[in-house]
Amino acid sequence: MEKIAIVTDSNSGITQEEGRRLGVSVLPMPFYINDVMYLEGITLTQEEFYEKLKNDEAISTSQPSPAEVCGLWDNLLKEYDEVVHIPMSSGLSASCETAMALARDYDGRVQVVDNQRISVTQRQSVLDALVLREAGRTAAEIKEKLEEEKMESSIYITLETLKYLKKGGRITPAAAAIGTVLNLKPVLQIQGEKLDAYAKVRGKKQAKKVMLKAIREDWEDRFGKYVEAGEMCLQMAYTGNKEEAEEFKEEVQAVFPGADIHMDPLSLSVACHIGHGALAVACSKKVTIK
Repeated sequence: MEKIAIVTDSNSGITQEEGRRLGVSVLPMPFYINDVMYLEGITLTQEEFYEKLKNDEAISTSQPSPAEVCGLWDNLLKEYDEVVHIPMSSGLSASCETAMALARDYDGRVQVVDNQRISVTQRQSVLDALVLREAGRTAAEIKEKLEEEKMESSIYITLETLKYLKKGGRITPAAAAIGTVLNLKPVLQIQGEKLDAYAKVRGKKQAKKVMLKAIREDWEDRFGKYVEAGEMCLQMAYTGNKEEAEEFKEEVQAVFPGADIHMDPLSLSVACHIGHGALAVACSKKVTIK
C-alpha cells in the first residue's frame, strides 16, 4: 500500500499542534501587518491578530510562497510515496491555483484537491482524507472523492460590523453608513467557492434566527438523505468572540438536540475581511466507507 501524506493550510482551523496529533502537515498562511510578515499559528496568534485589527493596523493576506509549498512536498516525498494537498477554496484565494500549477512538476505524486471549502468544512475534508487513506485509497482516489462531494456543505455567517466589508470594497461606504445607523446585520453564505450575500436583517438576534432557520432547512431538505444515513456533521466558527459563540452554540444545540457540534475560531484569512465578532454555523457531509 502506498504511503500517503496529507497536507492542508491553517485556513482549515487545524492548528500546528492538532496537525501533529492527526499526522497532518499544516502550511501556515502568511499575513502582512504594517509591511511585516506573520505566519498564522506560528508568529501570529488569534489574540494578537484581533488586537492589531482593533488598532486599525494595515493588514493584508497572502499565500505561502512556491518555495515553501514545494519545500514541504519535497521533504514529505522523501518519506511518503504520494501527497494529498487540501488548500482553502479556489474561490477565496489563489493559493489553490498556485498549488495545482506547482503539482504539475511532480508526475502525479502530488494531488491538489480543489474542494471549495474553508474553515470547519475544510477541516472536515482533511478528516475525510485521513479516513480514505486508512481505507487504502490512492492519492488520486482521495482527490476524486473529495472533489465529488465538495458542494455537500453549507456555511452561514453574520457580522458584528460592516466596516471590513466596506474596507474590502464589497459594499459601498454609503451602504455601510446606512447599515450601521439602522443596525443592519448581513448574513453571508458559502455554498462552495465564494462568500455571497444571503440576507440582511435588523440586529444580531434576528441574524442568528435567520442562520438557524437556513441551516435547519439545509439539514432537513438539501442534506436530508445524508442526515438519515448519519453522514452529516454540524460545525460552528467565530472571530474572537468565544464567549458569545459558546452561548450561540447552546441555541444551535437546542435546534439539533443530541448532535455533536465541532466549533473552531474562524480562519484569519476570512476574519480580516469580516472583522471581530462574527458568528458562523455550518454543516458538511463526511465521507463514509461502505
